[in-house]
Amino acid sequence: MAQIFGPWSNAIARSSLLVVPLMIGGAGWLLHAVYWSPYATNVTVPREQPVPFSHKHHVDGLGIDCRFCHATVEKSAFAGIPDTETCMTCHSQLWTDAPLLSPVRQSLARNEPLRWTRVHDLPDFVFFNHSIHVNKGVSCSTCHGAIGQMPLTRQANPLYMKWCLNCHREPERFIGAPEEIFVASGPTTNALSAGTKLADHYGIQRAQLTDCSICHR
Repeated sequence: MAQIFGPWSNAIARSSLLVVPLMIGGAGWLLHAVYWSPYATNVTVPREQPVPFSHKHHVDGLGIDCRFCHATVEKSAFAGIPDTETCMTCHSQLWTDAPLLSPVRQSLARNEPLRWTRVHDLPDFVFFNHSIHVNKGVSCSTCHGAIGQMPLTRQANPLYMKWCLNCHREPERFIGAPEEIFVASGPTTNALSAGTKLADHYGIQRAQLTDCSICHR
């Protein structure tokens, strides 16, 4: 009976022992790279907006406090997007004829809100409350990065569950003193000893922070 496999089949079999694991490993690496890339996370990618609002100009340049525009951040689940009247508080006096601000003026004249594009948009199955984080010492820059230095608003962190859990497991490394919370370019990490005291000051219950029901309700 003639042999089905010739001597060459041994070489193929030995090669496959090396090639197949390399292919599987390469595919895994590629998937991981795509998963953490800006293509999937939108990190560092500016979103198109009806008006190219610059946090760098308003926060870093003019020194406007975050809460002037995001008025509900300390008491609501949502930070809030400023209404047109808030914008026109200043721009009815400054840059009143600037073409760049034409959509803002039209919004006021038509009594129609500007349709801003959300930059940080969590999935519907995730519960997130801004006020809880702010009142427990999480500064704007911890999640939003150096927002005060951004000419165009972009996402600074991936918002993946792993990223959230890094803070929930060791909150003392990420919280700041009350006076640092609304410093848009403030620290995003803390000395462990200082953070531990702050965690006690805010009454943070570390054991509960990794419970699934905290974020998934």
